[in-house]
Amino acid sequence: MKKCFSLLVLLIGLQLQAQEIHKRTLKLMGSRFEITVTAENPEKANQYIDTAVSEIQRIERLISSWDPASQTSEINRNAGIKPVVVDPELYNLISRALKISEITDGAFDISYASMDKIWKFDGSMRSMPSEEAIRNSVSKVGYQNIILHPDDHSVFLKKEGMKIGFGAIGKGYAADRAKDLLRSQGVTAGIINASGDMNTWGTQPNGDTWKVAITNPLNKEHAFALLPLEDRAVVTSGDYEKFVKFNGVRYSHIINPKTGYPATGIISATVFAPKAELADALATSVFVMGIETGIDRINQLPGIDCIIVDTNGKVHTSKNIKLDSL
Repeated sequence: MKKCFSLLVLLIGLQLQAQEIHKRTLKLMGSRFEITVTAENPEKANQYIDTAVSEIQRIERLISSWDPASQTSEINRNAGIKPVVVDPELYNLISRALKISEITDGAFDISYASMDKIWKFDGSMRSMPSEEAIRNSVSKVGYQNIILHPDDHSVFLKKEGMKIGFGAIGKGYAADRAKDLLRSQGVTAGIINASGDMNTWGTQPNGDTWKVAITNPLNKEHAFALLPLEDRAVVTSGDYEKFVKFNGVRYSHIINPKTGYPATGIISATVFAPKAELADALATSVFVMGIETGIDRINQLPGIDCIIVDTNGKVHTSKNIKLDSL
C-alpha cells in the first residue's frame, strides 16, 4: 500500500512539473487584458484562454452601457418611467454595488454615469467650472434612487435621465468570473489581468507564489514594491496621466460622485481583496475618501488591505501591509 501511495505522489509530481505558463494579450471591454494560465501544452492553454475570453465577452454584453441592446441600457432608457426586469446575475451585481456605496458613504456609486462631463483631462481646460455647473453636474447622481425589487429581479431608476454604469467595477467582475470558470474546468493556476484589475489563483509551476509589482506613480516605468499574491485580487486607481492643476492644486480625473469635485491629495490607491470586483470598487472609493478616511475604512474590512501614495510621493498603508522596498 505504501508503494502505491509513493507512486501516486510521484505521478502527481510529474504532472505538476509538466505544467507551463501560457499567456495571451488582447483587447476586451475596450481595454487591454492579459490572460495567463498554467497548462500541460499550448493547445490546452489556448482552449482555456478561449473559454475565458468568451466569458468576458458575455459579461460585456450584459453590463455595457454603450451597447444599446444590453440590459443595462434598457434600465437607463426607462429611468423615471418603469422598472426593468433583468437577469439575476445583473441584479445581484447591482445589489452588491449598492452595498459598497453604503459602506463607503457614497464614495462609490454606479449612478455616477448620470454625471455631466464638465471636467476635461485632455489639456483643454483653462479654468475651473463654476460652482453652479459643478453642483448641477451631480444632480441626477445618487445610489439611493436605484430601487431594487427582489421578487421579480427588477431595477428602477427613480429620476428621469438617471443612468448607471459599471466602469468602476465591470472589469474586476469580469476578471473574477473568468477565474472562477477556469478553476471549475480544472485550471490549477493563472492570472486574469483586466487592464490592471488583477485576480490570481494557484502558484507558478515551480511552486513559487505569483507576485505583483506596485507601480511607482511618480515614475510609472518603475515599481516601488513587489508583493506576493495568493488567491487574491489587486487593483490600482491612479491619476498618473489624467489630472489638471488650478492654483497649485492637482485635481484627479476620479470625481467624487457626491460633490462633483475631483479627488485631491492621492495619486495612487492600491487595494488587495478576495475579489477583483470589490478591490476595483474600493480602490476608487479610497481615492475619493482621502488618505485618513480611506485607510480607516479599509482597516474595518476583514481581508482587505491598501497602499496609498499621496501627491508628495509619501506611501501610506493599512495596518496589515508590510512593504519591503525594491
